Amino acid sequence: MPLQIFNTTKRTIDETLLAEVIRLVIGEEGGAVGSIEAIYCGNKMIRRINRDFLGHDYVTDTITFGYNEGGEVDGEFYISLDVIESNARRFGVSFEDELLRVTIHSALHLMGYDDETSELRAAMSLREDHYLYRLRH
Repeated sequence: MPLQIFNTTKRTIDETLLAEVIRLVIGEEGGAVGSIEAIYCGNKMIRRINRDFLGHDYVTDTITFGYNEGGEVDGEFYISLDVIESNARRFGVSFEDELLRVTIHSALHLMGYDDETSELRAAMSLREDHYLYRLRH
């Protein structure tokens, strides 16, 4: 199964651009897209997934599950468009820029990046900035 984008909300998102971003990150990080599902949802769904699979009863911007075996990148990630919208306001950026950043972040998780420590978060943030710059120039 190839890369698939699912939008479970009524909000319009540029699925073509999001797929391009995911392919860019996976490719530049040395991977090959296998079976990836990117699910853009609302707070209700992401909270349920967070609670049921990770034991956290709260909303978050993204949850990523990587299933990589062999040479291809396989997995799924969920992104809450509700959290993207509130974070965009909080950080003073556009909805699209925040959506792109979190999509890049999720793709980096699929490539094995982690953000459990401040050093790892900083490294991921630098990669996110790199890809956002690439998209804009």
